[in-house]
Amino acid sequence: MKFFIDTANLADIKEASDLGVLDGVTTNPSLMAKEGISGQENVINHYKAICELVDGPISAEVIATDLPGIIEEGEALAALHPNIVVKVPMIKDGIKAIKYFAQKGIRTNCTLIFSAGQALLAAKAGATYVSPFVGRLDDISTDGLELIAQIRLIYDNFGFETNILAASVRHPMHIIKCAEFGADVMTGPLSAITALLNHPLTDLGLAKFLADHKKAALVA
Repeated sequence: MKFFIDTANLADIKEASDLGVLDGVTTNPSLMAKEGISGQENVINHYKAICELVDGPISAEVIATDLPGIIEEGEALAALHPNIVVKVPMIKDGIKAIKYFAQKGIRTNCTLIFSAGQALLAAKAGATYVSPFVGRLDDISTDGLELIAQIRLIYDNFGFETNILAASVRHPMHIIKCAEFGADVMTGPLSAITALLNHPLTDLGLAKFLADHKKAALVA
């Protein structure tokens, strides 16, 4: 399973990249706003900066919700860098745009997926990735991880090549379960990725090893 980081924070992206496990980045308008980035030129420059940090897919989201607007924005984003993946919302014109982009060889990430039916439509249109939002489904007392399993079964049944990009991943157990259920990619915050490092027995074991080493050195 590939690891993407879901942020627009350059320091977090660099930290995840330095860890040696980062395969790509996802962003959205909310994450850009969180970093105080506004205005088309600033957003474009920020995407370019991210592309310089990570040699992997970088999802850049369109703002338009009409077909001509999505196509215009998407083509402009795709032209920024070979690693850009155009992020398109799960709406009727979004599906039409994904079909258009697929025919043009432009990679897409269909975002805001909350049902297996939506994921099926996106795959049939030729989406490179679909982004089911695990955490947001959990928020409304629906099993977000079950959706990952449903999509995996459907895609395997019919040989769809669309990648399942588990989004709204919030903690390490989300990551582990997404891996178990066969998600191709997970995207989450730096905190979820680095939390995989932690286990109390690792801490206790390391403390004991270091203490024993110190004792041995004193005896010597």
